[in-house]
Amino acid sequence: MTLSLASIESEPQSRLQISSLARLARRHPLVLIGGGLLMLLMVLALAAPLFAGDPMTMNPFKRLQPPSAEMWFGSDNLGRDVFARTIFGARISLMVGLLSAVCAALAGLLIGIIAGYNRCFDNIAMRVMDGLMSIPTILLAIALISLTGPGIGILIVAIAIPETPAVTRLVRSVVLSVRERPYVEAALCGGARLPKVLGRHILPSTIPALMVQSASVCASAILTEAGLSFLGVGVPPEIPSWGNMIASSRLYLGVAPLTVFAPGICLAVTVLTVNLLGDGLRDLFDPRAKRRR
Repeated sequence: MTLSLASIESEPQSRLQISSLARLARRHPLVLIGGGLLMLLMVLALAAPLFAGDPMTMNPFKRLQPPSAEMWFGSDNLGRDVFARTIFGARISLMVGLLSAVCAALAGLLIGIIAGYNRCFDNIAMRVMDGLMSIPTILLAIALISLTGPGIGILIVAIAIPETPAVTRLVRSVVLSVRERPYVEAALCGGARLPKVLGRHILPSTIPALMVQSASVCASAILTEAGLSFLGVGVPPEIPSWGNMIASSRLYLGVAPLTVFAPGICLAVTVLTVNLLGDGLRDLFDPRAKRRR
């Protein structure tokens, strides 16, 4: 009897979840498409050792081979499997993009909230952010990497620092608009401490805009990593990444075009996926779009 009651109670919940997903897909298809493709890319990158093969082994006797059953995308100028290197390269791009977005979002959130509520700190922090925004992202990243040497960790930091000012300014603008609202003033007049007001009343208002901006930062970080690796100042050359693959194979485009097209198309699809997700999140959190519906 208990099992039958549980099944009866779970059936309406499952129907409600299915209807919610169907409503989300109908109203915000970009969220579903972008999120689904991004999850698929992440699963393929994580499961690369199970099906992709060896991306590091060199075989000079099989250099610049056409696609075959053994090597689906052929081989590069050193006899390495292009398909395996392309799949493993997704790990580098996604890791750098996601971690750079997380670092920039956390730093921008902290600085933006404090700057939006403390005018003395605001004057100092915004001038520093203006100075960072005046420097091109790639030049600043090259300068930081040249001081410490190439590596994934320093690459993430070098990309996150130039992206932080945009997040900071966005969060600051949201805080400035929220801090004057009646419920915030009522909480302060009621004796609530400032950290509690920031965490309970102001921080939730910044999350939607922060998520949309983080998607833009992730897409920009993926492109920046590919550009830095193409210039030879990104990840070390022995690590498979899409930028390294394009840089090392550009001279053999006429002989083995997949050595360039495979990582290039994957790079474009990944950036497009993240941008679709960002556009879908923007439409999802836009109150004016909700009122129009």
